[in-house]
Amino acid sequence: MAAGLTGGRTNGAYMGRMARFGAWLGKNIDGFVALLLAVGVGVVGLLDDSIDKALRDQVIESGTLLVLALLTTAILRDRWRQEPAEKAMRESFARTVTLPERLERLEGVVSGAGRALQDLSIVNVLNGPEEIARAHADARADTDRWIFKGGTGTYLRAVTLPECVAAARRERRALLMRLEIIDPGDERVCEAYARFRRSMSQEPDGTGEVWTPERTRKEAFGTILAGCWHHQRFGLLELHIGLSATMTTFRWDLSSSSLIITGEDPRRALITRRGSFYYDSCTTELMASLEQARRVPVELARSVPLSEEPTIEEVRRLFETLGLPLPRSYTDRDIADLTRKALRAKNPYL
Repeated sequence: MAAGLTGGRTNGAYMGRMARFGAWLGKNIDGFVALLLAVGVGVVGLLDDSIDKALRDQVIESGTLLVLALLTTAILRDRWRQEPAEKAMRESFARTVTLPERLERLEGVVSGAGRALQDLSIVNVLNGPEEIARAHADARADTDRWIFKGGTGTYLRAVTLPECVAAARRERRALLMRLEIIDPGDERVCEAYARFRRSMSQEPDGTGEVWTPERTRKEAFGTILAGCWHHQRFGLLELHIGLSATMTTFRWDLSSSSLIITGEDPRRALITRRGSFYYDSCTTELMASLEQARRVPVELARSVPLSEEPTIEEVRRLFETLGLPLPRSYTDRDIADLTRKALRAKNPYL
């Protein structure tokens, strides 16, 4: 039985070889026939005395022509077979030549899709006072600029301004501050702001005070005084202050790395990073808004030196020089309260 299996495998292998040979012969029959004819013509040429010389010459010439004809047929067949391959190669080469352009277009599509996805998530929500405070601290860490737009700048005066100035002084670098707050000389906007804040909460905020038009006015005056006080003590501080006749319900704090937008709810805020479309758009908006605000001539404040603890007379003279005279109703106690708000402001979110 084993011998039968061995014989079967041998016959199968033989049949397989014959099939492959038959396939090869079918593809190369003209060349194979030409080879046989060439061998036959060569054999005839070796027969000197066996056949007539004239017949031998005729056989050789005819066989040679036939061999040449078969070789020509084989060459033409091969060229005919090569034409589709050459055409395919030319088309492939043409596609290869345009490949860099296609890749460049594809890269543009991918880049555009990436920007679109990024723009969909450019604004993130900050949850909780701790997360908001940490975002502000990160924004202040190494910034060389700060653009603010809001109400009276209470948090700015208590935390942002002194810490940004301290960091810039420590690292001996310039600092640009652009501040836009409500106009303390505009009674209408001060009343509107105080009314809005009371509508959000009737309870005192982190400073222990409730919002009234008088408090609003003092807070705004305090931000101006604080800015001038720091400006006199740090020569690398470039300060711009604008006073707005309209109030806003949001506060924008823009540093060189991020923009933080907060509202009356201390538990929620929005943040966007530099380089995003939203960051750039808000930067343009804040700059345009400040340009339209009433400008405070901060440069004139240098002519009114302020003490480490400004006196009542120094504060009065400062605001008169700036073209923002304090209300006639302000007593010395009011000015002392204003100075305290300027230089020893409480963080309203603690």
